[in-house]
Formats: sequence, C-alpha cells, structure tokens
Amino acid sequence: MTVVVVTNNVAGVKPGIQSEIKQTKPFSSIEEEAFLALQRTADQLQGRVAEWLKTWGLSPTQYNSLRILRGAGEEGLACSEIAERMINRDPDITRLLDRLEKRGLTRRSRDSKDRRVINAFITREGLQLLKKLDTPVVQFQKQMLGHVGERKLKTLVAILCAARNG
Repeated sequence: MTVVVVTNNVAGVKPGIQSEIKQTKPFSSIEEEAFLALQRTADQLQGRVAEWLKTWGLSPTQYNSLRILRGAGEEGLACSEIAERMINRDPDITRLLDRLEKRGLTRRSRDSKDRRVINAFITREGLQLLKKLDTPVVQFQKQMLGHVGERKLKTLVAILCAARNG
C-alpha cells in the first residue's frame, strides 16, 4: 500500500519547513516560507558536503577554489578573480590559498605586467587530487539529489536562477 502525503496541496511532499523548525504560527508569506526552506536546505546540504570533503582533507571553499583554478588552466587567476567566482564567499582568499599552498595544491606568483596583482595556479598535485575526486563527487551529488528526479531538478535550477536574478 502506497501512502501519498499532501502538504500545501503538493502531492508527495512530506511536512515542510514549518514542522522541521517547530514553528507553530503560520508564515507571514509564501516568500518567507520559501526563503527559510531554501536557507535550511542549503545549510543541510553544505553540512553534508563539508563532512564528506573532510575525508579528503578539504573544506568546501578549498575544493571550490581548486576547481576554479583547474578551470583557469595554465594562465591561473588573480586572487580577486577567484574570490568573485566562489560559490560561497570567503572573506580571506589569501589565507585560503596559504593553506592550499602549504599542502602543495596551489602556488602563487606576482603578475609580470602588474606587480600589485598576485596570480594563483593549481599544481600537478592539486590536479591529481581533483581527478581522484571527480567521480566520487558526481556520485555524492547523485546520492544527495538524485532522488528528486531530473525534471524537478531542472525546474529547481530555473527557479533558483530566477531568485538570484530577481
């Protein structure tokens, strides 16, 4: 026997954010409910990915910066450009890169045209670590979100894009 839970007139959706955070009064608006649900979901997913990446000796921001530098190729990127591309803002890119450089995953040098600019580059060791992570990351993401289904995920991506560009 299959039981379908109906909440907020959406079939198949389990009790939402209101019950999760044990809020007894109704939300003031659907926007408030959506905002809190988005924050809670992002926090939970971020926590899971942080815990998972710990086994590889990385934080989410370290992993993100390595991916950015891999994408930049041999030209590397100015530290300010890395900061602009980060998924989660890190106020101290210098310290982040210090930690990665200590581990031999990145290196930095002054720009030859503008000595004020520091460029960062991913090292061979950094590339090897990312290569080891590529397949496990895809599997982890499927484990975290695959149950939602491709159609719903495409809709979610579109909705989140609309929210960011609002």
